[in-house]
Amino acid sequence: MRVFETAKRHPGRTGDVTSIILLERGLGGAGTVLLGAIGFVLALGTYDVSAYLWLEGVFVLGTLILMFLFFARSARPLLARTQPLLARFRIDRPMRAFYDGVHHFRGHVRLLIGVFVFTTAIQAVRVLSIWAAGKAVGIDLGPRIYYVMGPLFFLVLLVPFTLNGIAVREAFFVSFLGSVGVPADQAFASGFLFFLVTTALAVPGAGILLWEGFRGGSRPRLEHG
Repeated sequence: MRVFETAKRHPGRTGDVTSIILLERGLGGAGTVLLGAIGFVLALGTYDVSAYLWLEGVFVLGTLILMFLFFARSARPLLARTQPLLARFRIDRPMRAFYDGVHHFRGHVRLLIGVFVFTTAIQAVRVLSIWAAGKAVGIDLGPRIYYVMGPLFFLVLLVPFTLNGIAVREAFFVSFLGSVGVPADQAFASGFLFFLVTTALAVPGAGILLWEGFRGGSRPRLEHG
């Protein structure tokens, strides 16, 4: 949706728009991985969540691989080998535009660090909203365990298993909180309440989209060379 709406405002730059939005998602994932690592350090000797270590490891490895592919010049020969296959499916040009859009930020290290720090701080605050949802349904746990659970939860939601994480969200809450002794009903209720909170926060954006729709859509911006 973000790619579609932004591309309408910048015709002909869908590749750039896609790369920027996915780069932001990637930096958010990297910040979440960092929070997850901190959470596991906090959990040592307090909570038994070793079963989730493999999931954290998969995301850490995936993040490192993507960083290498998109930002390392030495990865270009490897990516060039995929060009004939991409050309066969006629997606070589959009994929090239996507790669160039992301790789362009290699020269903007300060900007990338700033976005990384900012998104990490936002994720840390979002964890507290999960803790508040748990408190609202009677789960008597401190914020520490949620700094173990929250980053893993955000990482899982980055993968589009279902539309908007429906069912995946509640199943994760039941599984993780159940591992620390929380009854399934309370865990499910906290996950659903968190969903309602995030949906309520999205209502203003939905209102803006409806308003633009009634006005005939957003006007494309002229690009200056």
